[in-house]
Amino acid sequence: MTYKVAVIPGDGIGKEVTVQAVNVLKAVGEKYGFDFEMTEVDAGGCAIDKYGKALPEETLKACQQSDAVLLGAVGGPKWDTLPGDQRPEQALLGLRKGLGLFANLRPAVLHQALKEASPLKPEIIGDGLDVMVVRELTGGIYFGERGREGDTAYDTEAYSKYEVERIARVAFDIAMKRDKKLMSVDKANILESSRLWREVVDNVAKEYPEVTVDHMYVDNAAMQLVRNPKQFDVIVTSNMFGDILSDEASMITGSIGMLPSASLGESKPGMYEPVHGSAPDIAGQGKANPLAMIVSAAMMLRYSFDLTAAADAIENAVSKVLDSGYRTGDIISPDMKLVGTEEIGRLVIENL
Repeated sequence: MTYKVAVIPGDGIGKEVTVQAVNVLKAVGEKYGFDFEMTEVDAGGCAIDKYGKALPEETLKACQQSDAVLLGAVGGPKWDTLPGDQRPEQALLGLRKGLGLFANLRPAVLHQALKEASPLKPEIIGDGLDVMVVRELTGGIYFGERGREGDTAYDTEAYSKYEVERIARVAFDIAMKRDKKLMSVDKANILESSRLWREVVDNVAKEYPEVTVDHMYVDNAAMQLVRNPKQFDVIVTSNMFGDILSDEASMITGSIGMLPSASLGESKPGMYEPVHGSAPDIAGQGKANPLAMIVSAAMMLRYSFDLTAAADAIENAVSKVLDSGYRTGDIISPDMKLVGTEEIGRLVIENL
């Protein structure tokens, strides 16, 4: 079987970590008897430099014609002075919209070998953390009406019943495969859009009687993630709240360089990317941690291709590398072995 994958290395360390993920995919394909037809395309700052726009039509078309999309990271200070609608990050919004990606899955998993890297006390972490944040991706304040009138600027938060229903069902389906526990996060004491959100989630819950559903205000959720993160299993929330909470959850696990993500639609190609940014301060130095990108590739195998055994193999190989004491600079601790981007990638392949 051959799978068509559009590869967007992006900017900064995106290029470096993407190479390692592609190498791991090729290795696991050889092991399990499948292949990839990979098409490399440009998006982000490098596309602005080449084509004058963050998301060229050719890139979007290539992604739409693929079975999945693997994305490095985009952006950097070089393009920070551009108007908002011309910045590299517009490529992300364009890809999400063009591919119909409304559900963003961000697992925050604390590997046992990295417990010391977490900023939380051992008694809070316990025997590890495994939280899945399900973030609505194509609605809310990021896509609402916006503008400026004189000295006033505005951004509009808006959600329809349909938008909330479909992201809720994704979250419930995931909860059914985990601990059958779902926390919906909103700001229903203040926002009308959140009151609709809560009503719809409760209605969808009737279709999943086995799942225990609770609600929490976003400010309390931010506090509880630090105070007692083990109370959470699956969190479902809006676009902006999910953006913030998933980054908070990632740092609880010790390093944003460890966190993968998947963006899914109803039938179109899924897009897989690390949560971290392009980190231009370490780009080209071989210091970047590629593990988030490699585990994002594992998520691609799991969610787009149903290759569960191959996905498990990659994740287990990553765990073995960490258990053996190898670390990039962002997760280094005393008595550990400091290695670079390429070496970590090679070690993962060895452990496959």
